[in-house]
Amino acid sequence: MPTDEDVVQTAAAAAEGLIFARYKRSEVTDLDITVHFEEGVLEVDVYLNAPGDAEAVADEAAHAAQDAVDELFDDAQSA
Repeated sequence: MPTDEDVVQTAAAAAEGLIFARYKRSEVTDLDITVHFEEGVLEVDVYLNAPGDAEAVADEAAHAAQDAVDELFDDAQSA
């Protein structure tokens, strides 16, 4: 079973990875990824200030974080 810290780190890394797959670092003027995992409940908030539809990319990043955590738990159950 993944630890709470593993869950938070996995979610944050997935969100950041998606954002920087879409944008160059120099295009991102502000980024805040907040992840909470308590009692089996994951909350991911992404604030992104960048050109284009940053709100849609922030939403995609939050979903990528959730998907990565789901995969983490699936892998743990398979092992």
